[in-house]
Amino acid sequence: MKKTLSLFIMLMAMSMNIMAEPAISFEKTSHNFGTFSEANATQKCTFTFTNTGDKPLVINQAVASCGCTVPKHTKTPVAPGAKGTIEVVYNGQGKFPGHFKKTITVRSNGTPEMVRLYIEGDMTEK
Repeated sequence: MKKTLSLFIMLMAMSMNIMAEPAISFEKTSHNFGTFSEANATQKCTFTFTNTGDKPLVINQAVASCGCTVPKHTKTPVAPGAKGTIEVVYNGQGKFPGHFKKTITVRSNGTPEMVRLYIEGDMTEK
């Protein structure tokens, strides 16, 4: 009986450890720059996320859909309950004026493993 109880407790502890994982939660997943002039073609925004899990969260990559958009993300592991950022810079210099919508794909060791962030705006001629 003692062996069975010990085995049961050990299995429960192992299953709880397996279930422990990081989780990523963004405050917002889209940003609209509104209307801006080509003279001010460089626009920046920051997406903030929280590790809502119980293991450290690591951002493996943040990739933009276009070379005019450059994301920079927190490189160090984000502890449970802590926040991290993804800063996005859009550079419309030399691009066609008008409406744009770009995607940033974020991959992490958390749940969900992939999140898409969106930026958009309307750039007018100089």
